[in-house]
Amino acid sequence: MPSPLLTVTFDAHDAVRLARFWAGMLGREVTGDARGALLPGDDTQPSLRFVPSPTEKAGANRLHLHLTSTDPADQQRLVTTALGLGGGHLDVGQRPEEGHIVLADPEGNEFCVIEPGNRFLAGCGLLGELACDGTRDVGLFWSRALDWPLVWDQDQETAIQSPHGGTKVAWGGPPVAPKTARNRQRFDLAPPAGDQQAEVDRLVALGATRLETGADGAVVLADPDGNEFTLPAPPR
Repeated sequence: MPSPLLTVTFDAHDAVRLARFWAGMLGREVTGDARGALLPGDDTQPSLRFVPSPTEKAGANRLHLHLTSTDPADQQRLVTTALGLGGGHLDVGQRPEEGHIVLADPEGNEFCVIEPGNRFLAGCGLLGELACDGTRDVGLFWSRALDWPLVWDQDQETAIQSPHGGTKVAWGGPPVAPKTARNRQRFDLAPPAGDQQAEVDRLVALGATRLETGADGAVVLADPDGNEFTLPAPPR
């Protein structure tokens, strides 16, 4: 069976502006859909969706993006592009000897531009990694949910990657900060066969918890760490 398609959804005060920022960073086109502004991905790079929301950012996100660079000039080019599009530098306690550069998009969402030569993200493409807070159990859950193999499983840290390669999804292991509110960045899964109920049943059997069904027919679930994710209603 084909793997479910993965989209990362961002809550945003200005969804179109935030989509344009990330389109400029990733070299993608913004397309509209029923839920917001979309940057379509492919078999190796997840899609990004930006949806209007009044929620305020409180503390660090549980998920942030890692962009890769090919050489020092390329790393600086990405930083300059981010600043020109409305992003900014962010101090999260990184040490001077660390090669990555921490930035924030126009709504304060953290992301990193990774130093050239990073072996773990070699060959992963520009959007090299979705770096998540989470336990080993949640990494194993998402490996089964997406049917993506584990490419790292050591010291409670896990990472998975599509069989086609590309972006890795990684979880840093404990301790995981307590969850106090709905995540402003979360996964959307589109069942490859369009059978929403069968996919809900499969995910619950793997360890997900069903939370609610929205007015639009989307089903909201939580993974074993309590992170919300959504199965959109099938098209009519």
